[in-house]
Amino acid sequence: MTPGFLHWGEQAHMTSWERARTVGIIMLAILAGIGTLYVGHAFFIPIALALLLNALLRPLVRGLERLHISTVFGATLVSLGLLGVLVVGGFALANPVRAWVSQLPASFEAAGRKLAPARQSLEQVTHATQALGEPSGAPPATSAPPAAPAPPAVPPFLVQLFGTTTALVAGLAEVLLLLYLLLASGDLFLRKLVEVLPMFRDKRTAVTVTEQVQQAVTQYIVSTLMINIGQGAVVGLAMWGLGMHAPWLWGGLTVLLEFIPYLGATGMLILLSAAAFSQFDSLGHILLVPGAYLVIAALQNNLVSPFVYGQRLKLNPVAVLVGVLFWWLLWGVAGAFLAVPFFATLKILADHVESLTPIATFLGE
Repeated sequence: MTPGFLHWGEQAHMTSWERARTVGIIMLAILAGIGTLYVGHAFFIPIALALLLNALLRPLVRGLERLHISTVFGATLVSLGLLGVLVVGGFALANPVRAWVSQLPASFEAAGRKLAPARQSLEQVTHATQALGEPSGAPPATSAPPAAPAPPAVPPFLVQLFGTTTALVAGLAEVLLLLYLLLASGDLFLRKLVEVLPMFRDKRTAVTVTEQVQQAVTQYIVSTLMINIGQGAVVGLAMWGLGMHAPWLWGGLTVLLEFIPYLGATGMLILLSAAAFSQFDSLGHILLVPGAYLVIAALQNNLVSPFVYGQRLKLNPVAVLVGVLFWWLLWGVAGAFLAVPFFATLKILADHVESLTPIATFLGE
């Protein structure tokens, strides 16, 4: 064997080893990043929400600047306006939502009682199937009397969604403070980012990506809000027609929960089913309530959303579903809410960075 062949073999071996080591380092870095985001969620969530609101409200501050209003004063007006909307909405919904949440355990318990006959029928079928599989000479198996079913607990989804009032108020205060600082600083972050980038091409890419991200996030939030308001109005009218208590509350919950792709609609179906079981006795009437919501949501997703969004936010639905589940496990409701803006940002960034082209291909339709 010639020395040249040995040298080539050693080089190929070293190349494959270096490639494997690089892949291993990247995987460890990704796992470390995920662990950091999970452990430091109390630190990262307010920052992420403030950045999202900054992208949404920055055009308002720029509009005030064109009216010769200073950036700081414009940021103050916008932040106070947002705070006023939150305070008014909070006072309007506080008592109805508190009363509704207090009735949730009873609603799930009533649903469990009405489903008990069906559960017992399934248990009888299971016991009969087991008896057919036993030997003919074997004595019949004696089973212990069924224990009284425990009252169904409220799903963890609701616990994470509503949380505690103290934590909610503290988190909102932190987000609003960070939002004000971001709005008052103007384009300082973008200017600093452009200054530290070494090449002119990178500077131009950073400006382009930032502008497109702000535009995409603003269009997504505003479009989704308009769609959800329309869907909430239709759901409220449908619940009123079906005789549900507080139909406007179901419309308001639709507006809020539909901001969470997939999981929001699932939560609404669970809540409506529990409320219908506790309120009505007829199975047909009970099934009409979640069925009506399912029909409205399906029509909205297949007719309204494609028309409103158009080509502006084309993401792979499978990737979005996996991403929503991932961020839900990582950051709870806030993570599920931030999942689509995060993937939209990543898609725009990958479209402009050549090394991230596979990510752009995967996230696109």
